[in-house]
Amino acid sequence: MRIALGISYNGQAYQGWQSQPSGRTIQDRLETGLGKFAAQEISTVCAGRTDAGVHALMQVVHFDTALVRAPTSWLRGTNSFLPPDIAVQWARSMPAEFHCRANALSRRYTYVLLQSPVRPSVDAGRVGWVFQALDGEPMREAAQHLVGTHDFTSFRASACQALSPIKTIQAIHISRRGAYWRFDVEANAFLHHMVRNIMGCLIAVGQRRQAPDWIKQVLQARDRGRCAPTFPPDGLYFVGPRYAAHWDLPDCTVAMDGLP
Repeated sequence: MRIALGISYNGQAYQGWQSQPSGRTIQDRLETGLGKFAAQEISTVCAGRTDAGVHALMQVVHFDTALVRAPTSWLRGTNSFLPPDIAVQWARSMPAEFHCRANALSRRYTYVLLQSPVRPSVDAGRVGWVFQALDGEPMREAAQHLVGTHDFTSFRASACQALSPIKTIQAIHISRRGAYWRFDVEANAFLHHMVRNIMGCLIAVGQRRQAPDWIKQVLQARDRGRCAPTFPPDGLYFVGPRYAAHWDLPDCTVAMDGLP
């Protein structure tokens, strides 16, 4: 059987998604939990690897197993072996041709940012923070320069292993609720640190340190040295992939309701 799971997690305590010798990753903890429930070794594939400190509201994974269990059993059984900051949100039995990464039409990230004279406390590690005021309109104007198919070399980390820097951003939406800003980005795929580097540039524009057109110059330069510093991972959430309707997979999870 091929099983797909929707996973949410708080990434503060982990070294990202991908398995590491330390065992302190989301993949390591998930596969350990699955292995205990299934009483067999299980290897997972994810829709989008997240960095250290980055959260997920609907990471999608799949794995193959000979064990036959109802979807609700995979959900509740696996959760009983997971730490409190990782939870399976849904489970589905899938055809063998389904691949959570290859079949994803797009991927979505959300960055939640607190604008406040005082640093975060209760939500520390779960939101980014700026103490200077932001202007939304220049940021929205700047963001539109990034929509479309471009070479995003200026926004990729030096350690990025992607075969091509050319990606297509389908939409960027910027909104505000009280002291919290929300940045939603959807693209066919993302480069390593791409969203966090975009955030650094948008913040520079929002604080009037750069004009909106500057971000277009950064993009066209294809030079990481022209980009703003990488923004912290604290407020970054992998919201999940989108799939064609015939796969009949959820587009969201209850965990998403907690965002501003």
